Amino acid sequence: LSCSCQYLQVSLPMESLEKQLLCPICLEMFSKPVVILPCQHNLCRKCANDIFQAANPYWQSRGSSIISGGRFRCPTCRHEVLLDRHGVYGLQRNLLVENIIDIYKQEFSSRPLKKGEHPMCKEHEDERINIYCVTCEVPTCSMCKVFGAHKDCEVAPLQSIFQGQKSELNNCISMLVAGNDRIQTIISQLEDSCRSTEENSEAAKQELCARFDAFAALLEEKKTELLGRITREQEDKTGFVQGLIHKYKEQLEKSSRLVETAIQAMEETGGAAFLMNAKQLIKTIVEASKGGRLEKIEQGYENMDAFTVSLEHLADAVRALDFEPDEEDEFYEEVEEDTGDTEPERVVAGRAIPLCASITSITTQPPQTEGMMEG
Repeated sequence: LSCSCQYLQVSLPMESLEKQLLCPICLEMFSKPVVILPCQHNLCRKCANDIFQAANPYWQSRGSSIISGGRFRCPTCRHEVLLDRHGVYGLQRNLLVENIIDIYKQEFSSRPLKKGEHPMCKEHEDERINIYCVTCEVPTCSMCKVFGAHKDCEVAPLQSIFQGQKSELNNCISMLVAGNDRIQTIISQLEDSCRSTEENSEAAKQELCARFDAFAALLEEKKTELLGRITREQEDKTGFVQGLIHKYKEQLEKSSRLVETAIQAMEETGGAAFLMNAKQLIKTIVEASKGGRLEKIEQGYENMDAFTVSLEHLADAVRALDFEPDEEDEFYEEVEEDTGDTEPERVVAGRAIPLCASITSITTQPPQTEGMMEG
């Protein structure tokens, strides 16, 4: 269909051009040489000579003793054309039109024939192509066989070759159609494979994201648990220290009051008055100094180094994460059976490490808070 449309698009301008190249006398395409009249219209020289001879019956051709010219009217515009003694041979040739005719004929010969149109021989324009040259494998005309380029060639009836090659072409068409069907089947299979690949890839991406999200959630859960333990230890230690601070402040306050009382007693000038309270005051101070010893914390009590987590083995396991080849599926199953663990495992540095089990087993060594030293 596209070829037909393209042919129509080309043929319409060519047909319009063909009308412009028709001689108004013979109503056929100009035959060279083409002459141009003073009115700018064109004629075949032969046609121009015919109407000139008809309009000037007594005009003699060149070589006679008569040297007068003649006249005739342009068949297109009826303009009177005056000629000298040379007649139509004195008219100028229209080389442009002749070149256009040559180009048109070349283009016309390369165009496909219309349906039902019989091709004509290029060498003998009036002869139809009616035989086939078996030697040169081209169709030709009878004149070419008798007088032309194919006179020494083997020829055959056009119809017999036509039926044979038409059958061969039909077989080729069937072969092409079958090949096209196979190609279309392959294309459909490839398109299905492409769609399946995209769908499977999307599913694999979603599964991978879900696994990593669960892995991240487990890490976050473990981090929250360990932070809680550190917080509880912090509260226990700071609570204990705050209690000691409170006790030491009470002791300091009591001791300060005794110092003030003792200073006031020292200011007493009367011996009797001083002795009445001095002995009891001295006893109170001595008892306070003996019974005022409180607990103390040991050195490094504030240290939290015990709450250190080693994640190197887990980091190694994460770095070693990779997609499982089919050959390794059985190996992983054997590792699971040997360990009795249902958790998927990865091999890191020759060791099978369950990732989730590694995370849940992360722990810290709580510090010993009982080691308080008595002051």
